[in-house]
Amino acid sequence: MKRFTRVVVAVVAAGSLLVGAAGVAGAAESSTSDQTVVQIAAANPDFSTLVSAVQAAGLAETLSGKGPFTVFAPTNEAFAKIPQAKLQSILADKALLTDILTYHVVPGAVKAKDLKKSQKVATVEGSKVVIKKSKKGATIDGAKIVKTDIVGSNGVIHVIDTVILPPSAK
Repeated sequence: MKRFTRVVVAVVAAGSLLVGAAGVAGAAESSTSDQTVVQIAAANPDFSTLVSAVQAAGLAETLSGKGPFTVFAPTNEAFAKIPQAKLQSILADKALLTDILTYHVVPGAVKAKDLKKSQKVATVEGSKVVIKKSKKGATIDGAKIVKTDIVGSNGVIHVIDTVILPPSAK
């Protein structure tokens, strides 16, 4: 049951990642969307790899769930940094893929203004990520946060430029 709950939360969170689709480039987004993450994700080509990953993990049905979630959403360009053979291997391993997707999700709605200079935050996957904020911007486990505060009906999305991996996947 714990694993199922984690997967459900991961899927919803991964869906929330997709909420960022309404404009990947840029700084902060302050408007709130009344669309579900499923509707937003399906409409935005910048997250097609993430959508495929969510589908491969069998998590797509959960994407309309309630939150709130804070999702650090990698773009297609972020996924392109992974060598093709390794990406295909990850997509084929449902358990590993689920761990990676849930590692991008933090429970609750955390906006950029709530971030501290440096902090460790527990993810839905169970491990902690390191988030750092400076005058130059913010990072999560070394991935640059390129867009913040995309607010959807079930969470907050921060777009990142690199897929981050939990300790179990490194």
